[in-house]
Amino acid sequence: MKYRTLGKTGKKVSELGFGGWAIGGNQFGNSYGNTNDTESKSAILAALEAGVSLFDTADIYGRGHSEALIGEALKEWDGPQPTVITKGGINFYRNDDTLEPDWTPYGIAHSVQQSLIRLRAERIDIFLLMTPNVEELDRWKAWETLEALQRAGKIEHYGVSVADPADGVWLIRNRYPVSVLEVAYSIFMQGATVELLDLARKHKVGIVAREPLANSFLSGGHSLSTEFPEGDMRRSLPVEYRSAMVDTAEKLKFLVENNSRTMSQAALRFVLDDDRVASTVVGIKTVDQLNENLGALSLNSIAPHHREQIMEVFD
Repeated sequence: MKYRTLGKTGKKVSELGFGGWAIGGNQFGNSYGNTNDTESKSAILAALEAGVSLFDTADIYGRGHSEALIGEALKEWDGPQPTVITKGGINFYRNDDTLEPDWTPYGIAHSVQQSLIRLRAERIDIFLLMTPNVEELDRWKAWETLEALQRAGKIEHYGVSVADPADGVWLIRNRYPVSVLEVAYSIFMQGATVELLDLARKHKVGIVAREPLANSFLSGGHSLSTEFPEGDMRRSLPVEYRSAMVDTAEKLKFLVENNSRTMSQAALRFVLDDDRVASTVVGIKTVDQLNENLGALSLNSIAPHHREQIMEVFD
């Protein structure tokens, strides 16, 4: 396993991070299908054994279930403790079962406290606000709240999981004290490369890339006839969007070179080749998925002529 420094946090994190969205399960929908908690915990522990030192989750994933599973597994693990990122700010605690952003001091502090309980931790390594409208955060004194939680020892570092790379650029240019930004980055979504990644490196803001497999459409395992189960977030994607993703993934099959790598491994390698990214987190539900993803780490970089072919696909 290779490790990179996560910006100004100084933390050494594994190039491949464990994404915890999928293990949240399907009880509340907005998921990646059904899961098995025993398999999920086995995957977490196997990742730790393999040297994975960054785990990314959020309170909304299974409404706390992902955090709880990671917390359980880490209590069983007797090796070095990994860096855990969790995210919050979406209020799912209301009795009427609605979901809405809550960036108020109480909302953020409550989110942090509940995450600490589920993770069985005294302090959250990195707490990220989850895809907020960044220009509204001043109104709710979000930054003052995060600084207070940091001073109180509830969180070590904080930042934002941005909905759009432009939000990350805005935060850095306006000198907000973020230590870490999480952003979607894949063959399909390369917007972060335009300005954000260079700017983040200049200001020592750690970058965590999420969705490197583009909601698994870059795994090469889906077709137009794929039926996602009720509650799976991919089921709600517009048909035209799914069709475009499947069609583009098919055009990228040249990356599966002589069967020396899978489509998933090629997609991961594409992001891992960018040294401006500290870690790439990928959703993992089983040990088999973990092992396939780990296989990307030992592969050669994407060849220049293949990178040219990738760009031609999007012309």
